[in-house]
Amino acid sequence: MGLVDVIVIIVLLLIVGGASYYIWRSKKSGRKCIGCPDSASCKSSGGCACHCQSCTHNCDEKED
Repeated sequence: MGLVDVIVIIVLLLIVGGASYYIWRSKKSGRKCIGCPDSASCKSSGGCACHCQSCTHNCDEKED
């Protein structure tokens, strides 16, 4: 295994680690639909008002 292989492995681990940390931090802050910009501003317990494809519920009311 050469230096290039080690660098590629390190970069991949950093990418996967960063994505995992982002998901963990978002879930800990209470977001239901990660990646949805309105997921924290919905009144319902569903948590998302953007009707994105990853959401399985629909909420039309946002908190003011």
